[in-house]
Parts: sequence; structure tokens; C-alpha cells
Amino acid sequence: MREVIIYRGEDGYWVAECPSLPGCISQGKTKEEAIANIKEAIQGYIKALKEDGLSVPKERQAKRKRINRQMLSHFF
Repeated sequence: MREVIIYRGEDGYWVAECPSLPGCISQGKTKEEAIANIKEAIQGYIKALKEDGLSVPKERQAKRKRINRQMLSHFF
């Protein structure tokens, strides 16, 4: 299970990121689209690591960013 942080970006799109997988970030026009996109990104990220014989980072506690917009946390 991975923690995903989702928040509104400056362009109005929803941004979703998985803190335990550095650089694993996606977005969508809606929260639902952003969540679907980050699930796909997480799967692709992990698959690529395994194909390259690299270890998959363990889930870790996310460091919370202070932002002036709504931030939601989901686990997948």
C-alpha cells in the first residue's frame, strides 16, 4: 500500500504524488482522474524498477508539505 498526496496545482489541475517513490507524480483535470493516473504511474514505476533489477523503495511516512491549498492523503 502506498500513500498518495493529492492537491490542486496552480494551473487548476489536480496533482497526485507518491512520496515513497521519488519523482512519481501525475495529474488530472479531476481528483478521480489524478488518482487513476497516479495508480498507473505507481504500477509503471515499480514494474520498471523490477525489470531493471533494482529494489523497490519501501513505503515510508511522508513529510508533510505546508501548502495553502487543500491536500488529501490516500492509500493504495
